[in-house]
Amino acid sequence: MNIRLPDVGKRAGVIAGILGALCVLGELCFLYPDLLVSHDMMPVYRAHMTAMRTLLQGTILTTLFLGATSVILIRSKVFGLAGIALGVLAILMGGSQAEAITNKPRAVSAGLDYFCLELLVLALIFVPMERIWTLREEKIFRKGWQTDIKHFFLSHAGVQLLSFVTIIPVQVLFAWTVKLDFQKHVAAQPLWLQFLEMLFCADIVSYWLHRAFHKIPALWKFHAIHHSSLHMDWLAGSRSHLVDTIANRLLGFIPIFVLGFSPAALYAYVLFVSFHAVYIHANVSHRWPYLRWIFATPEFHHWHHTSDEEGIDKNFAVFLSFIDVIFGTAHMPGHWPQHYGTTKFQPPETYLGQLAYPFKRQEETPYG
Repeated sequence: MNIRLPDVGKRAGVIAGILGALCVLGELCFLYPDLLVSHDMMPVYRAHMTAMRTLLQGTILTTLFLGATSVILIRSKVFGLAGIALGVLAILMGGSQAEAITNKPRAVSAGLDYFCLELLVLALIFVPMERIWTLREEKIFRKGWQTDIKHFFLSHAGVQLLSFVTIIPVQVLFAWTVKLDFQKHVAAQPLWLQFLEMLFCADIVSYWLHRAFHKIPALWKFHAIHHSSLHMDWLAGSRSHLVDTIANRLLGFIPIFVLGFSPAALYAYVLFVSFHAVYIHANVSHRWPYLRWIFATPEFHHWHHTSDEEGIDKNFAVFLSFIDVIFGTAHMPGHWPQHYGTTKFQPPETYLGQLAYPFKRQEETPYG
């Protein structure tokens, strides 16, 4: 494989720009924690403040290094200088020693910390993973990545707002279940058993909701946004209409709340889901023999996203592939799909266009 210095320089510049932007956003979280930091995560950050400051400092230095590398290697200095400028701005905002300007208790925060940390961590995990176990040769910054990063931002930076929209209605409507005795027995089970039960209960709901989003034209217009990506990689899974996202989180949380699983099991579930949802969309060639018929794998979920005729309306489960086996919708033929996306009409590629698309009158409903 021939490595061209201009290509390396351009990639370094773009990555420097993204990391620089994350550094500036991270500085804002340090300066205005009451407005921007998720309330639930505040105790964790305070307990590990040295590690958080070290992470910020390391990211700033990496930004400056990559920016300088880009400036040296390519004729166009825009990407590299932008990264350097953002890195310098982060330093001027306080760097790793930034202290809070305001810290008054607020009812709601923006959750910007969640976006910054998860994007950084997931990129560090999945970008190298997709280079090592590549399924299809594809650029890191392939067509449509800007749209997907906007979806990622809205779903992660707005995590607390989404939680209010999805969790609070369930807590209000099903508050009476908290007094039921069986919840104590559920929470007393071994954590591993609660974790598996939680996956199963949530996935049974997700399976039938997912099928409804495919079969009912009015719902498919929303879900088509998730299927509109022509490329499968770790960022593609973020592409989802807000209506689709809210419906899945709202209904999926009902059995978890009603059954009364313990907080420890819930944390394990959230951690697994955060990683797994990205992994099954990743551009990796992992096959997972035998296990793929129990848990959803990249191979399993890629077939759900295909526009190839043999894979249409297959593999609806999100976590447990055996649910599709039970209901006769599993499809893993031994080879990978060739194409992705919808089949009759491709929704617009812009973020705002995708948000508005389901509400516009369509002569033909896309399918795939």
